[in-house]
Amino acid sequence: MATANRLTRRPLVHRLVINPFVFRLIFTSFATTRFASQTKLLGGDDWLFFNYGYEEDPPMGIPLDPEDEPHRYFIQLYHRTATQVDLAGKKVLECSCGHGGGASYLVRTQHPASYTGLDLNPAGIEFAKNRHHLANLEFVEGNAQALPFADESFDALVNVEASHLYPDVPKFLSEVKRVLKQGGHFLYTDFRPRSEVAEWESHLANSGLRQISMSVIDQNVLRGNEKNTPRKQERISQHHGSAVSRTFARYASDMTDWAFNGALRGSEYTYRVYLFTKD
Repeated sequence: MATANRLTRRPLVHRLVINPFVFRLIFTSFATTRFASQTKLLGGDDWLFFNYGYEEDPPMGIPLDPEDEPHRYFIQLYHRTATQVDLAGKKVLECSCGHGGGASYLVRTQHPASYTGLDLNPAGIEFAKNRHHLANLEFVEGNAQALPFADESFDALVNVEASHLYPDVPKFLSEVKRVLKQGGHFLYTDFRPRSEVAEWESHLANSGLRQISMSVIDQNVLRGNEKNTPRKQERISQHHGSAVSRTFARYASDMTDWAFNGALRGSEYTYRVYLFTKD
């Protein structure tokens, strides 16, 4: 209660730092319903990622094709998460694949036998289908809390920075366990406010999946976000929509980053990467 009283006495702008969901939800909704429906987002059809960035110290330095280099810090979060196990020859599902940038990168570099990207947003799925044409890669519309797949269909399931928006995380985790084969892996990264970490950990502990590893990557995400800022601002400025839409997109993006980065710096939020298996 003392903490709550202290927070309510903060100026509004400071209270918003510890609640970046407001900005993120506004930005995500605006982007997916207006820009994604036109297969354009933040200045072009090459905005393929909705996740935050990731960078190490010294730099991660993974080799990238020239067309992937502009997306380096987004890709590095996918790489850090998905390469915890060898995906070569595996049947992989990604829940909440967005515009499919991560799916494309992983198919081209990790060589799974098949890769299915699932997302609830039909405009995002349409974008991904039109943008990514690779063998063994498909995109389907679907709900992560009610996966349209048979039991034990996949060797690995990838989930990058999405579950914080799910209404029922335990239901999602039960679906993860259901569709994974015995010995399959759940490759998972996301963030939570400190006040929700205990609940998050309880959900994970009760998922029926065995945790192999967990790493806190707050500083890596902060570093990646800071390095991503010039690229994001450039793409917003090149968007061909109205001046109003460009202004809104820049404001939403800047405020989202400011709020989220401030919350990480202040240890009010934490970002983690996990590896689980189904015994």
